[in-house]
Amino acid sequence: MHLTRESDYAIRIVTFLAGRNKITGARVIADGTDVTLRFSLKILHSLVQAKIVESFKGTNGGYKLAVDPEKLTLYDVISAIEGEFYINRCLSEENPCQRNIEGKCKVHEIFEDVSKLVREKLSQVNFAQLVSESQD
Repeated sequence: MHLTRESDYAIRIVTFLAGRNKITGARVIADGTDVTLRFSLKILHSLVQAKIVESFKGTNGGYKLAVDPEKLTLYDVISAIEGEFYINRCLSEENPCQRNIEGKCKVHEIFEDVSKLVREKLSQVNFAQLVSESQD
């Protein structure tokens, strides 16, 4: 199991914006994160939709974080791109697992526990911490 490239790039982009704390053009973001401009724009659009990033139009336009980096977690960004995290799709309402007689598959509770642990761990890391660590 791994995060999609889009989530990985979204984390790079948000970390970059958290370190700048000013309106930044898409080209500068793309160059500063080693993400193509086209893919950066796609990710930025998703982050704007999730209200994590603000967009500004015009000649001095660009993007800036809409959320305080201390209050923005890795989980917030990943879930904005991927949706709610489940280790197995059977945990989501859209794809319920094949239930046994007791009402749950044999590994359902284990998958629930692991998914919860991953969500909790990712929610403990904020972008202020990530920026601080990258500047050390």
